[in-house]
Amino acid sequence: MVTLGSDSHKKTHTFVAVDGNGCQLDSRTVAATSAGHLQALRWAQQWPERRWALEDCRHLSRRLEADLLAAGEAVQRVPPKLMACARQGGRELGKSDPIDALAVARAALREPDLPVAQLDGPSREVKLLLDQSVRPENRLETVEVE
Repeated sequence: MVTLGSDSHKKTHTFVAVDGNGCQLDSRTVAATSAGHLQALRWAQQWPERRWALEDCRHLSRRLEADLLAAGEAVQRVPPKLMACARQGGRELGKSDPIDALAVARAALREPDLPVAQLDGPSREVKLLLDQSVRPENRLETVEVE
C-alpha cells in the first residue's frame, strides 16, 4: 500500500508517495484546481493500492478532498500536530513543500486510526444534485441538430 501525503497551499498541492516503510518513492506538485487534482490522480494510478493523507486544514484542502472522494479514492485526515511531530523526527532540516508532504505521509503511516474523509450530509447531497444537473447538459452536447 502506497500512502500519498499532501502539502496543500492556495495555489499548489505537493504530493509525496511513500511505501509501507515510509521510504519516499516519488513526488509531484500540481495546481490547486480540479485540473491539477486530475493530474495528481493520473500520477497516482501507477500504485493500484493507495491512500491519500491530507493535512486537516480544510480551508486549503477541501476541494482536493472532495475531488479525490468523488473519484472513489481513500482519504485520511492528518491533524496538523501529528504532521509537526513527524517533521521534527525527520532527518531533513528546514521547511519545504516536499518535506511537509513527506511528514504528512509518514504521520499517516504511524497513526493507522486517523479519521477517514467522506462526502456525507449536505456535501454529498449537493454533489449528487450537481451530478444530476450536469448530465443532461452533457447529453445535449452529443445530440446533432438538423
